[in-house]
Amino acid sequence: MNAPFLVHMNAVLNLTALVLLIVGVVFVKRGRIAAHRKVMIAAFVASSLFLVSYLANRSMHPEKPYHGDGLDRVFYYIVLATHIPLAAAVPVFAILLIRFGLKGRIDKHKRLARVAVPIWVYVSVTGVVIYLMLFWFNPPPPAS
Repeated sequence: MNAPFLVHMNAVLNLTALVLLIVGVVFVKRGRIAAHRKVMIAAFVASSLFLVSYLANRSMHPEKPYHGDGLDRVFYYIVLATHIPLAAAVPVFAILLIRFGLKGRIDKHKRLARVAVPIWVYVSVTGVVIYLMLFWFNPPPPAS
């Protein structure tokens, strides 16, 4: 596997997790608990596959630098600075949410979900934004 394949696959997994998260929220708001459970587990699987693929890619290839300047660069680093610590929290949140949900501890599940799901959505959205900025809208490095 080469880096471009893993990078693009990571973006697809991130986007898949995002769509599944949104669908899962819609299902629970409509009272479709069994469908919510299945979709949220699928979102967890997509996010887990993303994490494994991301770590594999990072172990084989150096980080790609962002070469933009001005407000583009400021925006990129603000997004990155918020994305990284929140992304580290998502697996913990996701595991707790699944555990509470499957054990029937719905009050704890709901309380945590009110905080965790927006963070998980933000991480998925910013992950796609970072991918786009690095691999589609990244100008060439300045000439030396």
